Amino acid sequence: MAGNGSKPIILCVEDERHLRQDIIDELGIAGYEALAARDGREALAMLETSRPDLILCDITMPRLDGYGLLEAVRSSHPGLADVPFVFLTALDERDAVINGKRAGADDYLVKPIDFDLMLATIEARLRQVERLGQGAGRELDAMRQALTDARAGTAVGMRRVVDLLSFGVVLVSGSGVAFANRAAQAIHRAGDGLVIDRALRPASSNLAAEMKSFLAEACEAARLGRDHLSSLSVPRPSGQRDFLLTACALPDTGEAMNGDAQAVVFISDPERRPAVPDELLAKLFDLTPTEAQVARALAHGRRTDEIAQDLAVSPTTVAFHLRNLFGKTGTHRQADLIVLLLTGLASISGPEVEAASQPQT
Repeated sequence: MAGNGSKPIILCVEDERHLRQDIIDELGIAGYEALAARDGREALAMLETSRPDLILCDITMPRLDGYGLLEAVRSSHPGLADVPFVFLTALDERDAVINGKRAGADDYLVKPIDFDLMLATIEARLRQVERLGQGAGRELDAMRQALTDARAGTAVGMRRVVDLLSFGVVLVSGSGVAFANRAAQAIHRAGDGLVIDRALRPASSNLAAEMKSFLAEACEAARLGRDHLSSLSVPRPSGQRDFLLTACALPDTGEAMNGDAQAVVFISDPERRPAVPDELLAKLFDLTPTEAQVARALAHGRRTDEIAQDLAVSPTTVAFHLRNLFGKTGTHRQADLIVLLLTGLASISGPEVEAASQPQT
């Protein structure tokens, strides 16, 4: 694994012996540490003990071909979700390229291999992974810091960061509301189903007990240091579509939170949220089209079983895409992933979204 000055590791999976050796030699000269496998099965065995930074893989191979290896890596090795997978093949037809992309390949090189292009592709993909990891970490840290500073009453600039979000953001503890951003305050002033003052509560008494339990469970999970994610629909007297509340526990709050167990509640208004095209979300985090659909659904508060139903896929398939999202965003908990996605949705609002949302002429 690259890091601390060590060489990036490239796994080359190629059944043609002479080409495999040529690739290994070129990688070594370029400063990479190269691993070689003759087919997909041999590569899978190597992945049990080694973690490459990028995989170069032929498609047509005996025993286990490139498509089979890619499927096995994505389904059985979630820790490798951020490892770029580049197909090498002599099949330069359009269908082969499409099938490779749909299978989840990150890039595609056609034989005979142009080694300069191969090295440039590897360098670009490794830089992209590094940027994504750094960017995801910075965004997540910034959001956490904004929430912490908002509760502690410091760093007014951080409050403004949270105020820029189009989603309502409310920090709650066992004693009530600690902070509500500008969007949440606007929801309160509208008086259409939610009250956000000293406490977060529904306007209808029929939902009061359920809301109280919803918030208490999130705060208790925070107190115990457990991951927690739950959602709740709140009807609106106006007849508009329900508010969707997503509660995430914020464990390990420590002294900065005065020891209070806290949760953050994101309030999504289906009538007002920006229609962010999937292609922009995919561009932001380098997601496949399906991963972008899953990410957007998570950001809008959908549960994994609901996403499976919406996309007409199995829950196992949704779990597979979720593991990929963890790898590409550098997160490990679903609550952290949603925080990062919401931050990302806010960062791509404005003219770029409006332009992409316009019908093409």
